[in-house]
Amino acid sequence: MIKNLVATYLKGMAMGAADVVPGVSGGTIAFITGIYTQLLESIRRITPRLFTLWRKEGFKTVWQHVNGTFLCILLAGILTSIASLAKGISWMLTHHPIPLWSFFFGLIIASALHIAKQLPAPKIRAKTILAALLGIGFAYWITIANPLQLTASPFTVFLAGAIAVCAMILPGISGSFILLLLGMYSPILDAVHQGQFGLLGLFAVGAICGLLTFSHLLSWLLRHYYALSLAFLTGLMLGTLGKIWPWKHTLTWRTNSSGEQVPLMQDNLLPGAYEAIVGHSAQVSLAIVAMIGGFVLVLLLERFSPAQD
Repeated sequence: MIKNLVATYLKGMAMGAADVVPGVSGGTIAFITGIYTQLLESIRRITPRLFTLWRKEGFKTVWQHVNGTFLCILLAGILTSIASLAKGISWMLTHHPIPLWSFFFGLIIASALHIAKQLPAPKIRAKTILAALLGIGFAYWITIANPLQLTASPFTVFLAGAIAVCAMILPGISGSFILLLLGMYSPILDAVHQGQFGLLGLFAVGAICGLLTFSHLLSWLLRHYYALSLAFLTGLMLGTLGKIWPWKHTLTWRTNSSGEQVPLMQDNLLPGAYEAIVGHSAQVSLAIVAMIGGFVLVLLLERFSPAQD
C-alpha cells in the first residue's frame, strides 16, 4: 500500500515537472506511467450524483467511488513538483535551453512510440492513420498559431481555465502554452502574484467545469473508439515536436509577470544555421546525450509501470 502511494506521488511529481515547461503536457507522463486511464476514470466519477451517494452511503463510499486517495496523492505530487522545480526549470530554459529541450524532445518521441504500441495491430487501418494525421495537423497548427489578445473579463477567464485544463490532460498539449495562445498567460500569472482571488476563483471554476466535462468525453472516446483515439493522441504528440525542437531563433518577445522579456514566437533552425544566426554553440553532442536520456527515461517508466487498462 505504502509502495503504491509513493509511486503515485512520484508520478505526480513527474507530471508537475512536465506541466511547468510550455509545450510539454503532464498528460504525456500520466500515459507512459500507466495511470492515464485510472486518472480519467477517477475524474469522470466526480458528478452531482455524489451528493446522493453521500446522503445514502456516507463519505467513505464517496471517497472510494472517486478513488480519492489516488487523486489527492497525485495532486500533492504535482503541486510539490511545480513549487520545487518551477524555478529550476525556468532557469534551465533561460540559461541552458538546448539540453533541456533536447531531453523533452527525446521523451516525446519515445512517448509517442509508447502510445502507438498500444494500438491493436489488426485495427491499424486507413482511418487509424487518418486519425493520427489529424492529430499531427491539429497539434502543429496550435504550435504555429498567432497568439490572441483576449481581455481578462469574467467570461474569458472562465473560458481560459476550461480550455487550458483540457489541454493539460491531453498527451502532447501544454495547458500553459494554450494560455499563451489565448493571451491569458500573463493576466493569470499577475492574478497569482497580486492575490486577485476573484479572478483566480473564476479561473478555477472554469478549470473544474472543463475538466469534469472533457474527462467524460475523453473517457467515452477511449471506451468506444480506442484505436482511433490512441492514433489521434499519438499524432498530437508528434505534432508538438516542432515546438520542442532544441535549436530556435526568437522572432518576438513577451513580458512576463516579473517584467522580464521571454520568447513568444520562435523559428526552428538546424544546428549549423543556429550557430550562424544566433551566434551560440549548438551543443550538438550535449543535445544528443540529453535526447537519449529522455528516450531512456520513458523506456524505464515503461518497464516499471503497469500497462493501461
